[in-house]
Amino acid sequence: MLRAGLTGGIGSGKSTVAKIFEVLGIPVYYADDGAKRLMNEDEELKKNIITHFGKESYLNEQLNRPYIASLVFNDKEKLELLNFLTHPATIRDANHWMKRQTSPYIIKEAALIFESGAAEYLDHVIGVFTPVPLRIHRIMQRDKITQEEVLQRMNRQIDEDIKMRLCDSVLINDEQQLLVPQVLQLHEKLLALSAK
Repeated sequence: MLRAGLTGGIGSGKSTVAKIFEVLGIPVYYADDGAKRLMNEDEELKKNIITHFGKESYLNEQLNRPYIASLVFNDKEKLELLNFLTHPATIRDANHWMKRQTSPYIIKEAALIFESGAAEYLDHVIGVFTPVPLRIHRIMQRDKITQEEVLQRMNRQIDEDIKMRLCDSVLINDEQQLLVPQVLQLHEKLLALSAK
């Protein structure tokens, strides 16, 4: 089975692309959802979070999201530490999930495929490219935040041009080119690659 990654910067439309693949019958692992679940279920990860961020990290056995967010939001080092603790558990979880799938290929959707080291467990990485002004507009609309807040979030991710150069395939989501035909074409390509 071919293991494909799906990545792109915040506001690029990764989730939209992932949903199209799901409509085509391709299973998708959402790394963000996996990480959120594991922060509440994985005992080793919980222990590590408490060790580094304090007992206040959990309330009633559930991650205290507002508390963690307040710590990592404006502190790059603390955010990197949280990612460092979370990524290995998420990669393990995704790898177990992949082994249970039976389709010709699967998709792992994650913003930080290269940054987390997850790319080494994948056979093909798909990038979703969207021009920065359009990404800013989308995030401002979606999250009801200011342009400044959007730019802060964007600055936490590696440069989009570098990320796209690291990808094996790139989909353009600029509202000028139709997205569905691009995904259908890539779907055929991935089916062919998985048959080899």
